[in-house]
Amino acid sequence: MVKLRVGEPFMPAGAYGRGLRGMGVNLLVRDVPRAVAFQTAVLGASCVYADRDFAVLRLGAGEWMLHADHSFADHPLLALTGDGAPRGVGVELRLYDADPDACEARARAAGAEILAACRDKPHGLRECVILDPDGYAWVPSRPI
Repeated sequence: MVKLRVGEPFMPAGAYGRGLRGMGVNLLVRDVPRAVAFQTAVLGASCVYADRDFAVLRLGAGEWMLHADHSFADHPLLALTGDGAPRGVGVELRLYDADPDACEARARAAGAEILAACRDKPHGLRECVILDPDGYAWVPSRPI
């Protein structure tokens, strides 16, 4: 594992890990600062903590982690990503507390790829599908 962080993290890794409950999401990303910038600016997430290796983001009651590829150097998942391979194919990262119209507008302004423009869906949500720079599909949505 390679760490590029300078200084101390926001809390010891063991303390953070022991506090996690329920289901968690951890995304491997090529560049943590770039991923944080996209997820805060476009999706409206708040950044709890970020350094060059790791970040914690939050939106509503949801919280997720980002780890830089270089910090997972000995992890078997890294071998599956390949250079330039899209990440998370077949997985939707659904943000139920995000305004899809606002997220889509910010994504378009940022030049992000919109897989599906906003529309009201039969399951009672208005949503869109936005690809981030690592190829993850984010689905901001709100009840109709």
